[in-house]
Amino acid sequence: MTDYTDHNPTDTGLTATTACVAIVDDDDDLRESLIWLLDSVGLRTRAYASGDAFLDADPQQHDAILLDVRMPGLSGLQVQQRLQGLDTCPPLIMISGHGDVSMAVAALKAGAVDFIEKPFNQQQLIDIIQQALVIQRERLNRQQRLSGLQQRYADLRLKEQQVLKEVARGYTSREIAQHLELSAKTVEVYRQRIMKALGAGSLAHLIRLSVALELVDTLPDQQTPES
Repeated sequence: MTDYTDHNPTDTGLTATTACVAIVDDDDDLRESLIWLLDSVGLRTRAYASGDAFLDADPQQHDAILLDVRMPGLSGLQVQQRLQGLDTCPPLIMISGHGDVSMAVAALKAGAVDFIEKPFNQQQLIDIIQQALVIQRERLNRQQRLSGLQQRYADLRLKEQQVLKEVARGYTSREIAQHLELSAKTVEVYRQRIMKALGAGSLAHLIRLSVALELVDTLPDQQTPES
């Protein structure tokens, strides 16, 4: 059997057919079993017989990763370490044998979303994968919102960008007017334009958007805002 298998079943409604799950395991029978299982619930898969084969492909083309802890060549932990160098890493689920629990716990501490022991309960595995796909969808949605926000900021006039930075730093309209050699009324006009362009419903919302744009330091307990 080859190192790489691309299998794309018909969607059964459990998840979107665009989602792709990587299966990285040196056990041929287990890979085939996992392909069949995920196929049966409408999940698209790509299977790899080694960590090296997986890393030679583009890991970021997957939406979740099933990764065996113990394999010839690169171990699951070593693969995970390589993945941490990526800009974004899909949610990682470790597959461990009975003697590999300590390694799986180490993987969790390094950012894996879960681990499952062999032999595993099929429904439990499907549920864990579905949770990982939800995490990935939410992550992609956040990235998409942030990208749109960054574009709207880039579309602002230079003076508007300057006013936004001053607003985000907590300066009043009068202070901003002095700093930028504008009238206070002009600053207010700019601020209203900025809020409309960025979709901010309030000054607090505008500040949160400024934090997301990294115009000011992150606030305590700050979450990525909706844009």
